[in-house]
Amino acid sequence: MTNNIVRLTTRDGLEGVGAAASYSEGGFDQSVAETLRHFSPLLINASALDREQLWHKLRNYNIPQAPQAQSAIDIALWDLAAKAAGLPLHRFLGSHGSRILSYASTPLLQSVEAYVDFVEELRQAGFRAVKFHSWCRPKQDLALARSAHDRFVSKLDLMLDVEQRYCRDDALFVARALEDFGFHWFEAPLVDTDLTGYCELRRRVAVPILPAGNWLLDPHLIMLGINLGAWSSVRVDATIAGGITPTLKIMSLAEAAGMNCELQCWGYTLTQAANLHLMLARGNCSYFEQPVPYAAFEAGSLDVIRTDKEGYVRAPLGPGLGIGIDWPAIRSATLISYELRDGGSVAIRGKDAR
Repeated sequence: MTNNIVRLTTRDGLEGVGAAASYSEGGFDQSVAETLRHFSPLLINASALDREQLWHKLRNYNIPQAPQAQSAIDIALWDLAAKAAGLPLHRFLGSHGSRILSYASTPLLQSVEAYVDFVEELRQAGFRAVKFHSWCRPKQDLALARSAHDRFVSKLDLMLDVEQRYCRDDALFVARALEDFGFHWFEAPLVDTDLTGYCELRRRVAVPILPAGNWLLDPHLIMLGINLGAWSSVRVDATIAGGITPTLKIMSLAEAAGMNCELQCWGYTLTQAANLHLMLARGNCSYFEQPVPYAAFEAGSLDVIRTDKEGYVRAPLGPGLGIGIDWPAIRSATLISYELRDGGSVAIRGKDAR
């Protein structure tokens, strides 16, 4: 998992930071950094207050680019603006609340027994809900779901995420079982673009159905899914969907349709913070996604976001995102970096991934 960080500085020295994670196998993903190479010069001499204008400018710039690049830029602009106002970002946006319930978002484990033991540890730590990332094989996934139901029924809200890996028949087979088990939601049973499949699945089961939220990102496409009735709740991630600016629009579209927008938060602390502030600024998100175990996701951050003994998380107290960055630690782990200064000069530093 790669952490792609944008650091914007105004002429008077105010700084905004945004980030977005990317995932790959066999090597570190550098596509976001390469997209930022093309986007970054457009920010020189731009006003940090023109977030809406810059979002529209980058939204359809040239050909499709890695979406996390625009997301990190937009988040950094909002971080900068909230810092200028001296407010935490959710307060700057217009706060709806100061805390939100959290669910533990598990890693992939080796066996049903390992999951059950891990979930018991999470329950003892204060979590009231758990979402399983599983093997994405229907029979194995159902064995996990059945054991979790038998052990934790009435003790925890349970969710299952199968990463868009099922065909329609398998999705229906598992969804019917999850309905019997009383699961809180079934996430990403089909590829995000299969809106017809999602509509059909929802007509045939009562368990709430959510998309992955990684492929349909534009507010126009989200509105199409809402109008078709494809999902029980909308799902996106501000660090993938283009930033705070479009995610506010998407959350408002969901709210107008009487739906929740359950934001994805899988990633490093800066990723979590951007989505958490949005949740606290709007009233139509029920859970914060807390990746566990904590440590791997907190690399490079001086401030962290953790679930308390009552099952809640709160935003950091500082202005903007409220996350202090350990820049020496970030630099020591950096694979590639670009620095642009007033006048358009570019300094490039990089090192081979090991």
